Amino acid sequence: MNEFSQVVERDPSAVAQPRDDKATQAARPVTLLPAVDIIEDSSGVTLWADLPGVTRDKLQVSVHDGSLHIEAEAVVPTPTGLRVQHAEMRQPHFARAFALSPDLDATQIGAQLQDGVLKLTIPRREEARPRRITVNVT
Repeated sequence: MNEFSQVVERDPSAVAQPRDDKATQAARPVTLLPAVDIIEDSSGVTLWADLPGVTRDKLQVSVHDGSLHIEAEAVVPTPTGLRVQHAEMRQPHFARAFALSPDLDATQIGAQLQDGVLKLTIPRREEARPRRITVNVT
């Protein structure tokens, strides 16, 4: 699996400087790359993504044109009776994309979310799995 990367060169003078008021900070979306561990063995690939504060209804995992996409939005609740004085990230958005090898079976991906950790299991296609060949002596 290969991760997609996008590099964009910008002219610093063409970028507007952000205002430092609360309305601007609240409207500005924050997109984070979640930390990911990928383990590959003969049966396939297991991907672990750290998505703290993400619930199942705010998580989207999809496959399109040989690419695996993970998108999620964290829900950070404010405790009752308290008000936020300063928040650098209110509802972070997570996004990550990976190119899937043709050896993997994208129709059989399994997904589990537990305690902010997403586990994806992507099995290898049967014809791509290593197999032992019996040698006969004649």
